[in-house]
Amino acid sequence: MKKIEAIIKPFKLDEVKEALHEIGLQGITVLEAKGFGRQKGHTELYRGAEYVVDFLPKVKLEIVLDDAMVERAVEAIQQAAHTGRIGDGKIFITTVEEAIRVRTGERGPDAI
Repeated sequence: MKKIEAIIKPFKLDEVKEALHEIGLQGITVLEAKGFGRQKGHTELYRGAEYVVDFLPKVKLEIVLDDAMVERAVEAIQQAAHTGRIGDGKIFITTVEEAIRVRTGERGPDAI
């Protein structure tokens, strides 16, 4: 089992969700996040005062899935989240040792 963590632009969430649904993915966790990468935020003007916005709004997706689906899920996220502009996001893939469904006690791939 693998865990995919994807950090994307908020307005791309619906497109990514639809793309994952189309490949047959059933579960996803979405978290609101703030952060910055190479762009280091940006400067804005508000009521005549200039201020720096260090942390930009992002959305973090967490998906635990069977190894066989990882490549299709990554491809779906990449295509749906891509804008070609700076700040499109990142995808991280890690190994999951164990998964347990609280309600039934199922373990491993049966739990996801």
